[in-house]
Amino acid sequence: MIVKNPLLQTIKAAVERKIAADYQARSTRNLTDKLRCDILYILVTHSENVLHPTSENELLAHTLKRWQILAYVAGVDLTLAKWFESHLDALSILQELGYDKPIKGLLAVWAAEGHPLSFEQDKFSQHGIVNGTKAWCSGAAIVDYGLMSYRDKNGHAQLLLVDMQQEGIESDYRGWQAVGMQATDTAIVQFNKVTAEQVGTANAYLNRAGFWHGAAGVAACWYGAAISLADYLVLAYQQKPCNYKAMYLGQISIALAATQQSFHHMARVIDAQPQHSHELTIRQLRASTEQVARQVLESVGQALGAAPFCNNAHFARLAADLPVFIRQSHGAFDLQKIGELTSESANRLSGDATNGQGYIWQL
Repeated sequence: MIVKNPLLQTIKAAVERKIAADYQARSTRNLTDKLRCDILYILVTHSENVLHPTSENELLAHTLKRWQILAYVAGVDLTLAKWFESHLDALSILQELGYDKPIKGLLAVWAAEGHPLSFEQDKFSQHGIVNGTKAWCSGAAIVDYGLMSYRDKNGHAQLLLVDMQQEGIESDYRGWQAVGMQATDTAIVQFNKVTAEQVGTANAYLNRAGFWHGAAGVAACWYGAAISLADYLVLAYQQKPCNYKAMYLGQISIALAATQQSFHHMARVIDAQPQHSHELTIRQLRASTEQVARQVLESVGQALGAAPFCNNAHFARLAADLPVFIRQSHGAFDLQKIGELTSESANRLSGDATNGQGYIWQL
């Protein structure tokens, strides 16, 4: 079933016009830093029209439409997808947690933990002073507002909104040695007596249903990059058919079609029950999408050889960026959680810890 997405077509037309106006980008699909920021501006101007997964909205398939936009952007450039997905996620978080103050510009979610970050809140407001460091801050040089997690004195997860155009903020890029995703401007950010605003209540950021809906949006970016890479094999086979290209194309066609259907199913489930997190099925979707993305990268490389990695700027950039981006997955830890949640689900359905476990997989 083809879902019409007028907003995607509008965004795609605007982005393609911008790329076409740049001779180098038109001929090589290699984005300069300036062009990347120009396209990001286009995306941000349309972001208020992208519905949130948890929206109670009568417009059909709005979660799928959101993922279609993310997948398209990822196929153009994964740095853009990283920035734009984070921006959309920040808007969804603010909406879900009831933050209703107007906010303009580019937002980012920075939720990696492990560095000391403290917040001293005013007695009579949600505002206060933040000190310390935050790592893995993508887009630190261009973001207008950062939505940052931190642990309070009781160990609870809290969320801060920080205007990045303040004194007392320094970004350190020396540790970012990545080749893939190198252009994301990821930094360790130091905060020294910086004003911030607390958003939501303790642990609300982690406990909200949209936490997992947003995690599926990241997987849509992986999928978008994978199908863009797969398109090169389709074109190569059409231009010069041969049996081994057809075989590799057949392999990834099966995998991508199954993943496509999983995204369609998951979007329908979220639209029908936006108040539920659907953690198990979204974790499964993320894990299977990661596997397919790695399969596509490997199979397309086997079919086409070194040439596109060396001679095609767009292909080479996606191929370098995608393995880094999918490591936003957590490998064995995610599989462990899927196993635990599967057992819990089987228990609920069967009412017995030892019998009838296969019920959860029955057709």
